[in-house]
Amino acid sequence: MTSKATACILCSQNCGITIEQNESGQYTRILGDKAHPISEGYLCQKATRLNFYQDQARVTSPMKRKEDGSFEEISWDQAIKEIAEKLVDIRDTYGGTSIAYVGGGGQGNHLGGTFGAAFRAACQTRYIYSALAQEKTGNFWVNGHLFGRQNLNYCEAVGEAEYVLIIGANPVQSHGIPKARPTINELSRNKNRTMVVVDPRNTETAKKADIFLQVRPGKDAFLLTALLGVIVQEELEDKSFLTDKTTGFEAVKPHFLQIDVAQFCSIAGVSEEDVRKVARGIASASTFAIRSDLGIEQSHNSTLNAYLSRLLFLITGNFGKEGTNTLHTNFIPVIGHSKEPEAGGLTTQVTGMKGIAKLFPPGILPLEIDTDHPKRLRALVVDSSNPVANYPDTHAQRKAYAKLDLLVTIEVAMTETAVLSDYVLPAATQYEKMEATFFNLEFPKNFFHLRHPVSKPLANSLDEPEIYHRLATAMGEVPASFPLLAAIARVDRKFPRLRLFPLALAMTLSIRPKWKKYTLFVLKETIGKALPHSYSKVASLVWIGAHRYADRYPEAVRRTGLKGKGYRLGEALFNKILNSPSGTLISEHTQEEGWNLIRHKDKKVHLEIPEMLDWLDKLTEVEAEERELYKQYPFNLMAGERRSYNANGILRNPEWRKKDRIGQLKINPADAELLGVATGDTVRCSSRVGVIQIQTLVTDDIPEGTLSMPHGYGYSYPGEANDEVLGVLPNLLTDLRDCDPLAKTPYHKNVRVKLEKV
Repeated sequence: MTSKATACILCSQNCGITIEQNESGQYTRILGDKAHPISEGYLCQKATRLNFYQDQARVTSPMKRKEDGSFEEISWDQAIKEIAEKLVDIRDTYGGTSIAYVGGGGQGNHLGGTFGAAFRAACQTRYIYSALAQEKTGNFWVNGHLFGRQNLNYCEAVGEAEYVLIIGANPVQSHGIPKARPTINELSRNKNRTMVVVDPRNTETAKKADIFLQVRPGKDAFLLTALLGVIVQEELEDKSFLTDKTTGFEAVKPHFLQIDVAQFCSIAGVSEEDVRKVARGIASASTFAIRSDLGIEQSHNSTLNAYLSRLLFLITGNFGKEGTNTLHTNFIPVIGHSKEPEAGGLTTQVTGMKGIAKLFPPGILPLEIDTDHPKRLRALVVDSSNPVANYPDTHAQRKAYAKLDLLVTIEVAMTETAVLSDYVLPAATQYEKMEATFFNLEFPKNFFHLRHPVSKPLANSLDEPEIYHRLATAMGEVPASFPLLAAIARVDRKFPRLRLFPLALAMTLSIRPKWKKYTLFVLKETIGKALPHSYSKVASLVWIGAHRYADRYPEAVRRTGLKGKGYRLGEALFNKILNSPSGTLISEHTQEEGWNLIRHKDKKVHLEIPEMLDWLDKLTEVEAEERELYKQYPFNLMAGERRSYNANGILRNPEWRKKDRIGQLKINPADAELLGVATGDTVRCSSRVGVIQIQTLVTDDIPEGTLSMPHGYGYSYPGEANDEVLGVLPNLLTDLRDCDPLAKTPYHKNVRVKLEKV
């Protein structure tokens, strides 16, 4: 029996776990890791079922689709050669913009995904489509205007604030904050603190709230505007904070002075008295923090919701101090910053969609492929993603991919996307290689966890960095090895103070500038090979990250107990990370240092965003236009609810679920009575693009006219009785047209449907 430290990969928190294995390598027990600096042994029940991820039906060899649609096993050499030839032909014939990259990382698989950047350089494409771009890009765009950079993000002090607003989130089930359940329980019990929950559903978190505002689906913008209207009209804003730390309030203020608070509360479906009570509570609290999530990020007015929620804590002065929303550092940024198109920013070839945070929204993928446009997308490389099932409108995604000249999927299992692919390449699981998450979202103390392998990889699988390097080499872009640099790296690891390797690397790249685009591959085969373990090659990326982080925040790094300056400090940080199997603190900042993270030259928050203020002024007009659709499709379906036994799509085996095996559709008792259905009955649910059949669960947690179904169901899995698929894919109902007008994030929480009993 062995026990190894690693992390859960089912949500962005990536809590520390220890996995016990028997002699045959099977996972026999999974526990919380008390040595983890953030989760400190906390664990939810989902992580204890991770053996169903590791011990699943695997892709065991490279696969090539035959003309009849079946697959044949081929060698890695054949797969790499044929894929590289096809990519070069497409790139050289139609341009690199005809190739796109999908996914890359998952919840905690970010080391492998990062090496995809060097592969994309070989393809000459900058088009990346990912799950973040169907969730958070509205947030990123707003952050760019407020703070000066789209990859600036803030942490949410739910565990510390006196007054907490949770909107569009259900931490008891979906987590999103450290040690979510004990944190929410303590907040609920503490009489000196207040928790307000905003949600259409009476969620597990809402039931613990001091105040529950049961907003109508998709009307969060009206509620947030009403709260801001009360604060501005009653002059409850923090005037000294606004003067000292922000610009633009005088331009913002008139838009909220004219708000009819009573009207907006009525549209939102909440009590004006409660709204005024909450607004005054926020303004009078010593500290206030907001926790928001997909409920307002995949709902009507999602980008406007991002702006309004930030104004709520900014106008009241609850930013940049302990117990409030605060910017945090990024050890290795998971996103970038995109310029606006008028400033030279990249746009897509067919729809003209702009990039946000260097990402593009999955909802436009079918539109970029399924067209006769001469510059359409012709090739996709999919990594750790299942767009056919998990991106909007499964029908449109599936139809578009049939038109591609090349579809390559790099995966652990045979997903719904893999079965449509021309080639499927078997990847090692997240527990068979060195990995890390870049969701290091804490402040003033931040941490990083470099996870060592728990299990041995399958004999014929490869990790993503190796796959990408082999493809780039076969495309004629970069050598497979760098013997001289590798020899220098081995000496450097023995005498790092001499800085032999950095000097040799700089000289090499100056002589061979083409290799600069492939620096990650160079590092993998040089400094990576010189590290202690054979699986440590990908830690070369962390070596770069440690030096850059120490160079940028030396005082904060030294506060963790490390010593040295410059290169020596970077080496000390890297060695600490490499030799901390449960993760380690990497920095400890002061609150005032957080203001240095703002990228505007004046180091102030810029409150005025003209596009958002124009949107706000037209909010009631947009709301009226939506009513026509309601006549034909009277129910609002919230697709993607997180429950006790669903997670992200990597847990494909339905045997991991102890309850709710098929993901029932929640419906209000009054609606159920009207339709003549009871719990367990089957209904036909129809949207503008699809029809499904699903069993019902009658519950008063759901308001009238509203339905809710979970994500993570409806996947095919070998061994199920009669090949039955348990549950339904929500994206069989979602429509590409239903999305945010600016960021194109889908309205998964506002899918209009009609029901009939089967």
